[in-house]
Amino acid sequence: MKMLSEPLIENPLPRKGKPVLEAFIDALSWDDAIGRITTWGAARESRYVCICNVHSVVTTTTDLEFKVAVNNADMATPDGAPIAWALRRLGHPGQARINGPDLMMKYLAVAERKGQTVFFYGSTESTLAKLRTALAAKFPRLKIGGTYSPPFRPLSVEEDNAIVNQINDSGANVVFVGLGCPKQEKWMAEHRGRINAVMIGVGAAFDYHAGVIKRAPLWWQNNGLEWLYRLGSEPRRLFMRYTVTNTLFVFGFMRQMVVERLPMRDA
Repeated sequence: MKMLSEPLIENPLPRKGKPVLEAFIDALSWDDAIGRITTWGAARESRYVCICNVHSVVTTTTDLEFKVAVNNADMATPDGAPIAWALRRLGHPGQARINGPDLMMKYLAVAERKGQTVFFYGSTESTLAKLRTALAAKFPRLKIGGTYSPPFRPLSVEEDNAIVNQINDSGANVVFVGLGCPKQEKWMAEHRGRINAVMIGVGAAFDYHAGVIKRAPLWWQNNGLEWLYRLGSEPRRLFMRYTVTNTLFVFGFMRQMVVERLPMRDA
């Protein structure tokens, strides 16, 4: 695996963080993350945020288009205890796990207070309807500009232009994207500069907050075992994914640590 020393392009704002395998991950606090999203959203800046877990980081080593999307993001947060732990080992002590479902809810509380508008792109019509109901109960003054469940096929140019216009016309400050990895990251990268809002890829967060999938209890989350809870809930679907990706991550990060500790040789 080739290790990256910096994002693939120069970001308009300097990013503090480190590559984990081939994904540049930002070192930041919850306040930093929510503050940046809120500020960018208020100006309706076209930006995107990746929430990177072990699966995401490992995928950057095999999918070039995905790696470019992650490393060109305006922010990539350490989702998953192993990624936060890796950043701590790489010189950022105290780095917290900043995951999609919690980031979504923390920002929505701020959005309700500040009057910012949100849009939800992804998942199914049924899940989006349940999500709207759940959010209306929790955030009664939250402005939801709209929702859209894309078909399970590539959109035509006309369809894509129509949804871009719908999002922009809604006045959305932030667009939550729930297409799953790596599709959502590639979609956001393709639409930066076209969608006048901050796009945030949150994976299964729609399902969690809509009540479609039960999230791990807090003890499991706080002790870095949410992945194990999910594995127990969906063993057939997730067994190979977690077995393979977790193994690749462990060996990849061990190699990274060895490489970074080697002394520089004279040219």
